[in-house]
Amino acid sequence: MTDGEGDGGRAPQRRRADAVRNEKTLLDAAAAAFVASGVEAPVRDIAARAGVGTGTIYRHFPTRADLIIAVYRHQVDACAAAGPALLASSASPHAALGRWIDLFVDFLVTKRGLAGVLRSDDAGFGTLHAYFLDRLVPVCAHLLDAAAEAGQVREGLTAYELMRGVGNLCIGADNDPLYDARRLVGLLIAGLVERD
Repeated sequence: MTDGEGDGGRAPQRRRADAVRNEKTLLDAAAAAFVASGVEAPVRDIAARAGVGTGTIYRHFPTRADLIIAVYRHQVDACAAAGPALLASSASPHAALGRWIDLFVDFLVTKRGLAGVLRSDDAGFGTLHAYFLDRLVPVCAHLLDAAAEAGQVREGLTAYELMRGVGNLCIGADNDPLYDARRLVGLLIAGLVERD
């Protein structure tokens, strides 16, 4: 019964849920290894973090490029999903925007070595920047619009401008212990507040 028909089709769904869970575990482990050691982290370290053998990683991600792309997309998706959840659970739209920007900063400053990889000639990496913009700019715009409609931030700033400004403040934060990008981003977000 490999097609799952004998049990009402439940077995394939269970396998799919397990596969999704296993892939998430691998991606989270790879992301943690990338934070600690950069995108050149040894596959054996990633496997150890995930509690699997290296063969399992290669079965899911045949090349390092496949793994890096999957981690990047996974983290972009998590950042995108956080926006609506923060808006629903925060005390105000401005607070939700600030908390989301914190997640965005985490995303940016923990991608050691990724910028260089993204500039490679590999076509797979070329699409990641577009994916990043397509997924995250609308989330930031929604949070920014909600805060503006509530009168909590100045109007006229676009999500792209804000994200680009935050990104520029994060450049070099991963290799300069004297530079506190998070503090500067906090000042930027505080400066968005509408003053009477």
